[in-house]
Amino acid sequence: MTSIAAPEAVLFDLDGTLVDTAPDLAAATNVLRRHHGLVPLPFEVIRGQVSNGGSALVTLALGLAADHPDHGAARTILLDAYEQALATHSRVFAPLDTWLDDWHREKRPWGIVTNKPRRYAAPLVEILGLQPGALLCADDLPTKKPAPEPLWEAARQLNTTPKACWYVGDHVRDMEAARAAGMTAVAVGYGYIAEEEDYRQWPADVWFDDCAALVDALGGGKARMTAGAAATGAAAGRRLSRR
Repeated sequence: MTSIAAPEAVLFDLDGTLVDTAPDLAAATNVLRRHHGLVPLPFEVIRGQVSNGGSALVTLALGLAADHPDHGAARTILLDAYEQALATHSRVFAPLDTWLDDWHREKRPWGIVTNKPRRYAAPLVEILGLQPGALLCADDLPTKKPAPEPLWEAARQLNTTPKACWYVGDHVRDMEAARAAGMTAVAVGYGYIAEEEDYRQWPADVWFDDCAALVDALGGGKARMTAGAAATGAAAGRRLSRR
């Protein structure tokens, strides 16, 4: 099996990978439910759909397909509610928060590539005090993930090459984008993944079940891992081969 070099730069998906935004998006989803006289959905039911975007949350909340004539108005209600409280409970996943502090202190490049519109992503990043060297959002370029162009642009802004980057995400489209961009595709299982979906089946180069395992493997940029290894928790992350 081939080894995977530690990254010179790290790029993250935003929702469910870098930041736990599910509590605020769940609250907005239930605002929409209450607007239609419906009882709130359980948090865990909503959490698994967060990475699929606002339209998926509307479908979950009201059963309206994306082509339903009332879908657009419902999406507006949901996103307006979200915009009014987009960082009430959202936080960087621990221990990525402390790892980011160290990485930033060492002036090492990192960024965010998200399918979240800039209208919501940029204020969230600012409120959380994050300082990515690149922030690519859904509406910044003509294409978005799983197309590779946003990842290429982020690498360009970080003054690095795609080959030197890890792209970390919690959705299959993140892995497809990373592969298409020529980056190391890193799948995480702690994000917003539907219960019936097995993230180990995604076309990733390496998998981590929890955030601690990911941080342990990043290891300040000193680790090397075996391609195809699936980490199970922090302990399993430590069991990945290093050279």
